[in-house]
Amino acid sequence: MIGDKQKALAELGEVIPVVCPHHRDHLRYTFRARKSQDKQGRQFLSFEPAISKDALKRISGEVRGWRLHRRSDLTFVELARRINPIVAGWINYYGRFYPAALIPLLQRINAYLVRWIRKKYRRLAALREALRKMREIAQRYPRMFVHWKVTAAASSGW
Repeated sequence: MIGDKQKALAELGEVIPVVCPHHRDHLRYTFRARKSQDKQGRQFLSFEPAISKDALKRISGEVRGWRLHRRSDLTFVELARRINPIVAGWINYYGRFYPAALIPLLQRINAYLVRWIRKKYRRLAALREALRKMREIAQRYPRMFVHWKVTAAASSGW
């Protein structure tokens, strides 16, 4: 709806100011201004999609519901078989345009894997030892978990 004043300005050839929302959610993506880089390495702002906060909350709840750290009856390979198809789908869908927005979620999954290591192996109960073992496994078998292509680091929210 254009008001009378804006109609009059448009008839005179004046520029009509358009109110643009700062962000917009669509298909579980949030479109907003984000830092981008061109081919020459110069940074600029562009209006790009990334995973929305609601989708991130829903996925985080699902990851919590897996209770990976409580599944010490499974092997590391069995854990990978269970979660890889799901995580690969999230990376393919939500990581298509702005994969950096997924990194905190993927690091949280790694933090659950570190907790799993600490519970499964008594000698690795110390956090430093478990983190070292996780890094060692990620370096030795980089394709074991599909999200290790994006990040093999665990979140630092200990």
